[in-house]
Amino acid sequence: MTHLVLTLLGDDRPGLVSAVSRAVADAGGSWLESQLARLAGTFAGIALVEVPSDQVESLRAALAGLSDLVEVGVKDAAAQAPVGGRRLVLHLLGHDQPGIVRQVTEALAAHGVSIEQLSTATVEAPMAGGLLFEADAVLTAPDDVDTAELQDALESLARELMVDLDLNPAE
Repeated sequence: MTHLVLTLLGDDRPGLVSAVSRAVADAGGSWLESQLARLAGTFAGIALVEVPSDQVESLRAALAGLSDLVEVGVKDAAAQAPVGGRRLVLHLLGHDQPGIVRQVTEALAAHGVSIEQLSTATVEAPMAGGLLFEADAVLTAPDDVDTAELQDALESLARELMVDLDLNPAE
C-alpha cells in the first residue's frame, strides 16, 4: 500500500468530501486521517489515504478529474519516523493584533519546537468589544530543550503581546 497526503481546496458546497472519498474508495483505498474546515466560504482540508501501489496513478487521474469541484494536491507521504521529544500543549487568548502567530511560532522555532497541530480563531470579546484571538496547539519539543527556558521566553512574549498564554505537558 502507498500512503498519500491529499490537500483539498475549493468553494464550499455539498459533496466535496464525498467526491474525493469516492475516488479513493474506487481506487481500492482507505481514508485514514483528515483535518477539514470551512474558512470564509472556502473549503480546505488535508487527508492521509492509502491505496494499492498499482492504483496510485489511476487515483491521481480521478482526483484531477474533480478540478471543477475541488482542487486536490497529491503528495507521497513521508516515511513515518518515530516522533521524539516531549509533547506539550499551548493555549493563547488575548486581544487580536497583527503578528501574534508569527511571533509565537518564531519563539517556538527558536527553541526547536515543532507544531503538530494548530487551531486559531477570532471571536467577539464578550464585555470589552473588539476581537479576541485564541490559539490551541499541540507541540513537540526536543528532549534536550530546557522547558523552563521555553516557558520563560513564551511568558515574556505573552507580556509583550498582552495575552494569556499557557504551556503544559500533554496528557
